Amino acid sequence: MESHVFSELSLVIIVTAAVSLFMRLIRQPLILGYILAGLLAGPAFLGLIHSEELFKVFSSLGITLLLFIIGLGMNVAELKKLGKPVFAVALTTLATMTMVGFSITSLFGFSKTEALITGLALFFSSTIIIVKILTDKKEQNRLHGQIAIGVILLDDIIATFALLFVAAGGNGGLQINEIVLLIGKGILLLGLLYFCSTKILPKVTRHMAESQEMLFLFAISWGFGIATLFEVAGFSLEVGALFSGVALATSPYVAEIASRLRPLRDFFVVIFFIFLGQSLTVSNIGSSILLAIILSLTVIIMKPFIVTTILGLLGYTKRVSFKAGINLSQISEFSVVLMVLAISNGLVRADIGAVVTLVAIITFASSTYLMHYDEKLYEMFDRVKFKMFEKEVVYRENRKASGYPMVLLGYHHGGHEFVKTFRQMHKRFLVVDYDPDVIELMEQQKIDYLYGDVTDRELLDEANIEKAKLIVSTISEHSTNVFLVNLVESVNPGAVIVCHADNLEEATELYDLGASYVMIPHYIGSEKIGSFIKRNGLNKTEFKRIREKHLSHLESHSPKG
Repeated sequence: MESHVFSELSLVIIVTAAVSLFMRLIRQPLILGYILAGLLAGPAFLGLIHSEELFKVFSSLGITLLLFIIGLGMNVAELKKLGKPVFAVALTTLATMTMVGFSITSLFGFSKTEALITGLALFFSSTIIIVKILTDKKEQNRLHGQIAIGVILLDDIIATFALLFVAAGGNGGLQINEIVLLIGKGILLLGLLYFCSTKILPKVTRHMAESQEMLFLFAISWGFGIATLFEVAGFSLEVGALFSGVALATSPYVAEIASRLRPLRDFFVVIFFIFLGQSLTVSNIGSSILLAIILSLTVIIMKPFIVTTILGLLGYTKRVSFKAGINLSQISEFSVVLMVLAISNGLVRADIGAVVTLVAIITFASSTYLMHYDEKLYEMFDRVKFKMFEKEVVYRENRKASGYPMVLLGYHHGGHEFVKTFRQMHKRFLVVDYDPDVIELMEQQKIDYLYGDVTDRELLDEANIEKAKLIVSTISEHSTNVFLVNLVESVNPGAVIVCHADNLEEATELYDLGASYVMIPHYIGSEKIGSFIKRNGLNKTEFKRIREKHLSHLESHSPKG
């Protein structure tokens, strides 16, 4: 039996590797390759998967690890700040998508119960798709990413109640005392996690960190244990895994824990997508395709429209609103689970489950593309001048008058050295960051700042970089620095721009694009370049001299040199 299961898993992984290689060659998202591999390995084609229960368990492990790691990186202060937009987006989307889904499916002959449950299934957005792509793009901590994660967390909580109501539908309904009991359990669990995170976990993790193996085992046992506790209490594994990560997020060992868990997470997440793909059959596709396409287009178009409109009305920039909407442009794995439960309780017909599964596949695939190309899509969207998306931006704290000769983009990785230098020079400067802790520090030190994502062109316009004489980026993400250098060269070519690179190749590319100076950790850091700025002011000629010296150094240390 063990040999059979191992052979089955091995064959499926081989098929997945081959399909993924093909997807990479044609430059398509790998997630689509995983789903396609599952379809090929499933009963529709090769019929390799027989141990469905085992693959289902592996899928649950992948989702649990994914949400646990995301919880490790979540900023509770930022989530509190985003309470209003998260609730506004989630509740508006819930009402609108349920109503629209109900209307469309009623036209296709669905009963009121079937239409209501199908409409509700269209509301949920996929936790695993959103989180996977945001982490791949390193955007999970950006403003639009934080809003999307907040919304899907609320989605998961609503999904928990939806599953309870559907499960109770086959047994005469859910009693009010059961609802009150579930809420009480949730409050009790959150209180327990808060107590553990403040009183117990700091001491335990400090002891466990003496051995990397023990820290690894403790992290897994904590994440899986809390996720199981939430499931036993009537919530989902996903909600429990996320909160278990949040409880550990303040630990100084969180980076080590996350780095050790990621390879394990990646393997099981791949299994999840394979398992999803194998659930499709050719017969289901043929009979469900028309309605599935209509519902898919409804989700893909309406959800981003709703989210962008609501966030725009709340005063968020058009870029943040648009990208948050794109992130939510699919239905959820919860939607499929909801339909399976409704079918088993006799509330909907079996063929409706095939429709929702196909909608999940279509929207998963489409949203993967939309999220990968959201910048290009935004450029097209930005040309549209709809008033509902252009309300005056109010979600930026402590707005100051423009006209700063020096702008610091990002505070981490040596930003404090530049702030110290700017103050010694007695020149006005502005700090741009999206970390709430940094913003709080800026307020305490009475430093002018803008809160937001530095890739947001509207934010940079407000920072007035067109008139700045010196622009410093301490951001470590190379693609962001490429964007910034290109932008500054196009709108303010006379400005000095200093940025960060992790290696010679990145530094050379940034110099080719027009950077005045690139900080590389092993050559010269923020402290030395800060002293240089203090000595030479904002004279770009002096920067050209040090730039040429640095380029010569890079050439002498390059592999070709």
